[in-house]
Amino acid sequence: MLGSKLAEALTTPHGVDRYVELVQPAFSLRDVRAEVVAVRRATARSVTLTLRPNDNWEGFRAGQFVRVSVEVGGVRHTRCYSPASSAHAGELLELTAHAQPDGVVSPFLRATARPGTVVSLSRADGDFALPDERPDQLLLISGGSGITPVMSMLRTLCHEGYRGRVAFLHYARDEHDVAYRHQLAELAAGHANVRLLHGFTRQPGAGELDGRFERPHLRAAGVDPAQALTFACGPAGLLDAVRATWAQDGLEARLHVEQFAAPAPAAVPDGGHVAGSLRFARSGVEATGTAAPLLDQAEAAGLTPTSGCRMGICHTCTCRKLEGAVRDLRTGEVSTAPDELIQICVNAPVGDVTLDI
Repeated sequence: MLGSKLAEALTTPHGVDRYVELVQPAFSLRDVRAEVVAVRRATARSVTLTLRPNDNWEGFRAGQFVRVSVEVGGVRHTRCYSPASSAHAGELLELTAHAQPDGVVSPFLRATARPGTVVSLSRADGDFALPDERPDQLLLISGGSGITPVMSMLRTLCHEGYRGRVAFLHYARDEHDVAYRHQLAELAAGHANVRLLHGFTRQPGAGELDGRFERPHLRAAGVDPAQALTFACGPAGLLDAVRATWAQDGLEARLHVEQFAAPAPAAVPDGGHVAGSLRFARSGVEATGTAAPLLDQAEAAGLTPTSGCRMGICHTCTCRKLEGAVRDLRTGEVSTAPDELIQICVNAPVGDVTLDI
């Protein structure tokens, strides 16, 4: 096998990276790549990958995300995942993907990832991260797949020997739907300053918390939000409830949130979509506009614009709108400014729109 790859490298015209990657796939002079060294499928919907990045990897701050690129059916796809490992874990990096029914990359990774698989990575990015100066108290709240960045925070703090108080509240469907159930239990058992509480929305009475997030859960956590710094990540319903509670107490400045699901479309005052045409100027493609995000419509037209999180976090899909009006699906606000940069994953057309794609 090695001989055939080497023969191919010597007889086919490639750049330096391509010659070597035929023999050592994770090699690159410039790009960050990582080899899967272990795979764990802890729940029916998740896959946890332990990766060994190449020497171009520069590490991350606990809570940040990376863009993972893989080839599915001959098409390169990029999605964002937050490392769940400690920021001090050395040469290895751990990512957990939760497969969504309508997803592409996460189901692909869950079904096919194995030791030896190589993926491409971006540098770490994002402001949702532990501050360099650690606070005296921390409250970590997560739901579903949103567990990964706060798991990284907890592991990093424990790795550092952090002595402040930490409360970790996690919400899931049931006890079998928690990708890090055993690891969380071990951390809580081994660190007296860590308080762990689970809430299972479809398994009443099985966790320390009943139902979905509500104010009494803060009392059970034993950490005062007015004194603690809070990091929350998860689906929109959880984050809306958390934001509302902190806003009632005037504590918004002490709350940091990251949403791990596409935002629900904001209510549209006029009650409907304004029909129009889409023009993708650089590619010369035209299509009839719908109420869907511009990213989805570009892909439906056969284009492959760069994208990442698909929920407005990573800004990878930002492109220039040359003409027309667009509606921000998160807020409902309409922008008519010409020649402006927009995120096509969270904007939909209002009438005729021309994009520089």
